[in-house]
Amino acid sequence: MDRPDRKTPPDALLLLGTRCPHCPTVLTALSAMVKAGIIGTFRAVNIEQRPDIALDLGVRSVPWVRIGPVELEGLRSEKELRDWAEKAGTPAGLSAWLDELLTTGKINRALALVQSEPEGLEALLQLFADPATQLNTRIGISAIMEDLAGTEPLRGLVGRLGELTRHDETRIRVDACHYLELAGDPTAIEYLRPRLEDQDAEVREVAQEALQQLQGQEDA
Repeated sequence: MDRPDRKTPPDALLLLGTRCPHCPTVLTALSAMVKAGIIGTFRAVNIEQRPDIALDLGVRSVPWVRIGPVELEGLRSEKELRDWAEKAGTPAGLSAWLDELLTTGKINRALALVQSEPEGLEALLQLFADPATQLNTRIGISAIMEDLAGTEPLRGLVGRLGELTRHDETRIRVDACHYLELAGDPTAIEYLRPRLEDQDAEVREVAQEALQQLQGQEDA
């Protein structure tokens, strides 16, 4: 009998082609992972026989693998695939996947993930709050936040973003103030007012702009 606290392994899908030189390597690795119980079920599809499936998924090259919510393109070692399978479905795994998508400029795919996965927005926030997150990824996070401006999911992050306005890293405080403005929720005002006394001039400026915007909405 399975232990009640045991994590359910993710399922995997592989799209491959008959003439693809790297597909056999990925196929062998995923087959071994099923046998080891690292993934629960595994389906392999030859896109030369089923091009409709590749079209539906927007896949243009193989090998292509989906493990849980994670979609991987190109040749991946068995170690990489095992690592993604272990992380799939966890906030840390989603953050790592979002980081990879944003680093490579796949903002639309990252936005779709954030909107479709229950823990997607939480994973994005973890990535934003990590001082080690690189500039390219931060630019992508900002683009997603702009797309989410005024939405209920972003409003739900006001308290968490408010806490981040007190972060040690200046750039995180700056962006947190801006994202509170994008949320469009007047309850963010209580987090922004203290930042008018921030030690950094840019934080003070962004907080002031956000306050003016939110107070204008409240007056209206």
